Amino acid sequence: MAGHNHLISGLYAITDAHLMPEPVFLARAEAALRGGACILQYRDKGDVVTDARRRRMQAGALRELCAQYDALFVVNDDPRLARAVGAPALHVGAEDAPPAALRAQFGRAILIGVSCYGSVPQAQEAAARGADYVAFGSFFASPSKPQAPVVSVEVLTAARAMIDLPIVAIGGITEANGRALIAAGADALAVISGVFAAEDVEGAARRFAALFSNRKE
Repeated sequence: MAGHNHLISGLYAITDAHLMPEPVFLARAEAALRGGACILQYRDKGDVVTDARRRRMQAGALRELCAQYDALFVVNDDPRLARAVGAPALHVGAEDAPPAALRAQFGRAILIGVSCYGSVPQAQEAAARGADYVAFGSFFASPSKPQAPVVSVEVLTAARAMIDLPIVAIGGITEANGRALIAAGADALAVISGVFAAEDVEGAARRFAALFSNRKE
């Protein structure tokens, strides 16, 4: 898996059941990929039991779409679903599942991302225990998580200096405020509403992707 981490870079689009109702779910996901999303995370807050079939079908379809567009597919918070659809990446909250346990379960067959909110020590711990990338936020008030505490942009600068892993920023990110997060050290911008609440999903994704264009190696 070495060299795989360059995949955590650019626009990191996250699905939302309300903004992407089932009839248009895949079409909107594909529009984001067409617009330049490099990473697509399946985040579904439905019930793992009663919604199991829909979740399995949606996750499987997204995995195929991401393969077509050469984008990284990530399953949020559900190791069993990630295994069932052969997802190449799994994202968890720092308190949900220790990366070390997931690493033992999956070996090196999967990338593991960990949400660290505003805590650099938590990110250092995740890195030491086998995480492949870390996420910080919410940086701005977020429609998707209105209760989330807002994190200072300085966290990115501090993390960049101390952690040798890709860093994802999340939370209320727009085309207007995203550039400052990239400048502070974010490798990827995780966006839900900024992409999927847009009338033109592909156009929104393209504008976010353009924020990274001056960072090409």
